[in-house]
Formats: sequence, C-alpha cells, structure tokens
Amino acid sequence: MSPMDTTPTAPGAPDVPTAAGPAAAAGATGWRTHEVTNQVDELAGHSPLAIDPALREALARAGADAFVPGLAEYAIWLGRPETQAIAERINRVTPTLESFDKRGRRIDRVEFDPGWHALLAAYRRADLVAMPLRDERPGRWAAWAAGFYLHGQIEAGTLCPATMTQASIPVLRREPALWAALREQLLSTDYDGRDLPLADKRSIWLGMGMTEKQGGSDVRANTTRAEPVGAGGRGADYRLTGHKWFFSAPMCDAHLVVAKTPDGAPGCFFVPRWRPDGTKNAVHIQRLKDKVGNRSNSSSEVEFQDAHGVLMGEEGRGIPTIIEMATYTRLNCVVGSAAMLRQALVQALHYARHRSAFGKRLAAQPLMRAVLVDLALESEAAMQLSLRLAQAFERQDDPGERTWMRLVTPAAKFWVCKRAVELTGEAMEVLGGNGYIDDGVMGRLYREAPVNSIWEGSGNVMCLDVMRAVARDPQAFLALLDGLGQALRDDAPARAELDALRAMLATPPDQLEALGRRFATRLVLLAQAALLRAHAPAFVADAFIASRFDPRWGAVAGALDLRGLDADAVLHRAFPA
Repeated sequence: MSPMDTTPTAPGAPDVPTAAGPAAAAGATGWRTHEVTNQVDELAGHSPLAIDPALREALARAGADAFVPGLAEYAIWLGRPETQAIAERINRVTPTLESFDKRGRRIDRVEFDPGWHALLAAYRRADLVAMPLRDERPGRWAAWAAGFYLHGQIEAGTLCPATMTQASIPVLRREPALWAALREQLLSTDYDGRDLPLADKRSIWLGMGMTEKQGGSDVRANTTRAEPVGAGGRGADYRLTGHKWFFSAPMCDAHLVVAKTPDGAPGCFFVPRWRPDGTKNAVHIQRLKDKVGNRSNSSSEVEFQDAHGVLMGEEGRGIPTIIEMATYTRLNCVVGSAAMLRQALVQALHYARHRSAFGKRLAAQPLMRAVLVDLALESEAAMQLSLRLAQAFERQDDPGERTWMRLVTPAAKFWVCKRAVELTGEAMEVLGGNGYIDDGVMGRLYREAPVNSIWEGSGNVMCLDVMRAVARDPQAFLALLDGLGQALRDDAPARAELDALRAMLATPPDQLEALGRRFATRLVLLAQAALLRAHAPAFVADAFIASRFDPRWGAVAGALDLRGLDADAVLHRAFPA
C-alpha cells in the first residue's frame, strides 16, 4: 500500500450564497467584511532537505553522498501537502484501545488511523530503522540522522517505535538465539502492521518497559517480578508479574522489560506480544495515557499476569543492558528535538517574510529580526551537534569518539531538548494568534517538544550522567576540552568559557553535583561553538559565539545585539528565500 492511499480527500468547499442572495446585496452596500488579506498559510509543498543548505553540507562532510539521493526522494514525499495532512490527522484522530473482542476474549489491541501505518511504512521503506547498524558504508550514521531529522520535522510520534526498534538491535545481537530468530525481521525494510506472532511477521517493532509508578527514573525501585520457569539463567523462560506505569507503543511485537529475579536483582527480559505457542501473552493494557503531545503514538499502562519473557544477559545485569539501549534512544531525542527546532524556525521565517505589520514585513522589523536570528543560530547549532554525535556512534571504536558518545550525548539531550521546549513557544509567538490555534503545526510542535526532555531520562538525570562520566574518566574529559580549544583558539569569549569549565573540576563533588546543569550547558555551548567555527560560515560562528558567551544572553530569545552581526546572511542561510 502506498502511503498516499491513506490521504484524506480534501474537504468540500463551504457553502457560498448565490449572486441573488443576501450576501450579494450586502456586498453592494459595502458592509461585507470577510475578505481575507494579509494572512499567511503554513509552509507546505516543499522538500525540507532542499531548503536546508547546512544539512546538505553536513552530509557531504560526513561522506554520506551515496545516501543523499534516497534522502532527497524521501524529503520530497515528506514535504508534500498530502503527507503533512496525514501528520495533522493522526495527531487529531488518536489511537484507541480495544480490550476485548466481540465475544469477550482479551485482545488488548490499539487501533490507529491508517495514516499512522502509512508514515511508519514510508520510514521503514526508506531504510531508516536498521540501516546504520547493517550498512558498512561511511556516512551511514549521518545519513540516518538526516532521515530522522527530516521525518521529525513533519511528524514525531511515529519515531517512537522506530527509535526503540533501532536501539534494541545492538542489545539483541549479544543474544545468539534471539538474534538468529529475529535478525531478518529487525533488518527488514518491509512494513508489516499485522498483529500476529513473531514467526508470522515480515518485519517487527520493539519497545521498552522500564518505568513504574513508584520509581520513575529510579529503575532499581521497580517491583515487577520475574520467576524462572525452570532452572533460569540467560536465554531461559521466565514468568513476569507486575505493572508498568509507562509502556510506550504497546502494539510493538515485543518489548525489553526490566524486572527483578528471585535474588532481588534487576534483569532485562524480552517480552513478546504473543507467546511462542501462538497464544496472546499476558501483557494486559490497563489504559492509554492521555498525553499533552505525542498524540499520534500510543503510550500505556500495562499489567503482567505471569507474562512470558526471556532473560537477556546475566541475572542482575538488567540495568546496564537497558542503559546500552538508552544510549541510542538518547541520541534520537537530540536529533528529534533538533528537528522540531528546525520546523519551528522555517514556519516562523515563512510567516514573517509574508506577513506585514506597521507598514512593512515582519521579517524587516528590527526586533523581530533579532528573534529570528536567535532561532536560526539555535537551529543550526542543534543540527550540527546532532550529526557530529551520529558520527561518533559510527566511529565508536575510537576512544575519542566514545568520549563524545558518553559525555556529550547526555549533555546534548539535556540542552537541545530544553531549548526545543522554549523556542517552539517563541516561534509560535511569531505567528501570534494563528500560531496558538490548535489545528496548526506550531501548536503540535509546542505540545510535542517536552516529551524528549522527559523520556529516556529527565534533564537532571542527563546532567548527573555527564558528571558521573567525567568522574570515571577525567582525562578523557580534559582531552575533549583540548580538542574543543583547538577549534576555538582564536575566540576569546569561548576560550574564557572553556577555562571556566575546566576550573569547575576543582569544585568539591558534593557542590559540583548541584552545578550539574551549569556544567552541562557550558559543555554543550562549547561543543556547538567549536562545530560551527569548524564547519559553518564565519558569519554564523561569529554570531553564535558573540551571543552565547555574552553574559547578558539567554534570559529570553532574541535578547542579542545584532550590531556587527550579518543578520541577513544568517537568515538567508537558515531558509534561502
């Protein structure tokens, strides 16, 4: 089925009075008021790759040329008005839970609008689930990040099962029996949305189940139990009993679940939707969560009633196993938030360039230009950081690249996801009341943005992860700072910030923990500045460094001094017009 098969027909035209009716008479007297002028439709019918020179440069720099034709084709499809209409609809016509069939049998099935399946099918056909973990060509991780970034600009909810499925692959590869059984379905570019046992599927999706109501981020406080069916141990069958407060994408074909084995230690279990004998597994969906955003995607509470599961790894090693998976999902959160920043920026720029107020275009108003420049700098910095992190995942055998993975990924998740929350609201304000209307893209971005700050570890958890990584290997951290310093050697404000960050290491540990957000923020801003100085035009790097290391910057968006900065060049690069 083509994704376009699910496109809704255009709504009918409104009733219009005939020339002989009252409206015609009213028009003759001059009191007709509904002539629409100076209104700007949301940007549609464009390729998000074609209008993004910075992204195209980053792909070329990563050596991803072989992947660009496929990405370009996918971007054209994503930018079509019909695809954008699907994205709008599946966030309005949200998933519904069917607990029982007509005869009272428990089915725990979530039903979706056909557009959900269309978008997931398109993403899978574009080979954006398993490609960076299967392909050996250089630039594969940058190409994947670009595809994720392009898709996330149009619709974010469908990226949840795609993210978890991709992140499960490195973990499952360490389990020979499971990997042999699931390999082809995980690597497949075919889409199979049917609710069937694993053996009957052409491709599968995987989810995660960690969070419980009493623990939240503290997974060690989980109470879900796993009892061995026989002797137990790695690869053995267990029965799970307990409850998960957040169980995302419950229609995935299986989930990786944290539960405690009889010795009280957390283990990681592969829990399929269907048992090996073809019967429905005892994973009972209690309800779907009514979320602020991410409404196209289903999130649920579930109860395990002797659910079948297979132990992955050794008993007691559940948290390290699931954390490995989270390392990948956190990268996806960074790229996804960068995508929201990008879409918010281009919609704001499009609107400001076509809307007039006080005698000239909004984009020509000096104070509005300061806001738009700030948004543009933030967007490019987030994208450059996202693709640099993706390259670190590709080259993780190198110790320096592993430092980027371990240290910069959680810091970037903290910062970029936080900035998306703030700046989608700022971009909404550019559109004024039209941005605040719930049937527009800006409202959807604004509701969606907070999820990446919360899922896969909140901001505080990310900052604590950074601090722990630094404590474990301070020499690797100092080497990272030395590398950033080389790129910023001629930028005095950045060098001063680098020295301040290095000096923070002398702070007593109990005091340094309370400074975790400041520490992570400094690290991310320095990384972004170094990347822009190395890879962006001078007018972008100059503007970023002059603003971000100005002590008066940051209270609100747009509070930067444009004097001496090439605002026209920054805005043209952000969205060539």
